[in-house]
Formats: sequence, C-alpha cells, structure tokens
Amino acid sequence: MPGYFIAFEGGEGAGKSSRALALAGRLRAAGYEAVLTFEPGDSRIGRQIRDILLDVTNDGLDPRAEALLYAADRAEHVASVVRPALDRGAVVITDRYVDSSIAYQGIARGLGAETIAELSRFATEGLLPDLTILLDVPPSVGRRRNQGLHGRWGRRLGLGIGCVAGHRHLRRHSGQGCGFELAPC
Repeated sequence: MPGYFIAFEGGEGAGKSSRALALAGRLRAAGYEAVLTFEPGDSRIGRQIRDILLDVTNDGLDPRAEALLYAADRAEHVASVVRPALDRGAVVITDRYVDSSIAYQGIARGLGAETIAELSRFATEGLLPDLTILLDVPPSVGRRRNQGLHGRWGRRLGLGIGCVAGHRHLRRHSGQGCGFELAPC
C-alpha cells in the first residue's frame, strides 16, 4: 500500500512543528506508521547542509547558492527519508517542503516562484505532498511566538519583510488546485 505525504507550511512561529508532532502522535495512536521529518537537515547529508545555512559567519551567501543548498538538502531528504517511508506505506509528515523555498528563496530572495518550483521539481523528481497544510498567522504573532527560539535563522537569513511577501504569495494561491488548505492558528 502506498504511503501518504503531508507537508506543514507557514511562516516562522505559525505552529508547524507543534501541529506536525501532534498529528504524528494521533496517527501512531491509531496504529499508523507516522514518520515525522523536517527541512532542512533531517538526513545525514542534510545536517551538514543545515550547518552551512545556519552558520552566521556565512553572511552574504548568494541567493542562488542558498537556493541550491536547499534544493540539495531536499533531494537528499526525499531520497533517504521521504521516499523510503512512503514506499513502506508510512504516513510522512514534514515540517516545511517546496512551498517554503518558493516563499523564502523565490519571493523573499527575488529568484522567482517558478524558478524555485522548477528547481524543487528537479530535486524531488516531481514528488509533491498529497496534502499541504498552510498555517496562516499574522507575522506579528509568529515573531512573538518565536522570540529567542530561532535567533540563528533570523540573524542568518535576514529576510524580514520578504518572508511576509512570500507567505502572502502562498496565501493568495491557496485553494487554486495547489493542495493547500488554510488552517487558522
């Protein structure tokens, strides 16, 4: 029996990790194999890529190089974690996937949504989630929830208003056959 693939997306502090963990727990309690994963960094190679992305001394990283690092992490993640679990019939729940790259690298970094979507299609060999849940919170709520928790991401990425624009792009395109379901938080 083929597995089922669920991605949680949304801005920082939207509750992706908490909701993904809760869903995995409920599925396991109901007798399903639930694989909880995240991007970037939930594979052996991915951890090394994550370290590069989080290293605050890597300031000035070219946006294209950043996008390629995320795509490399995603390719490895799909090959070593996601596909094997789906092939076993597991429910795979990921905290971030392609839509995060579209928001952050495509929109916030100005590389273009379609460019990043195409790069992600290549990296994943076209694997898309069966369901994407976009957790939609005002940016001020997300910032308040995350105060002090993920300072390395904020300092390293320095995306600010661009991230807000990226998630607005995802919000505008939700419900248009993309597999999004908006979930208020």
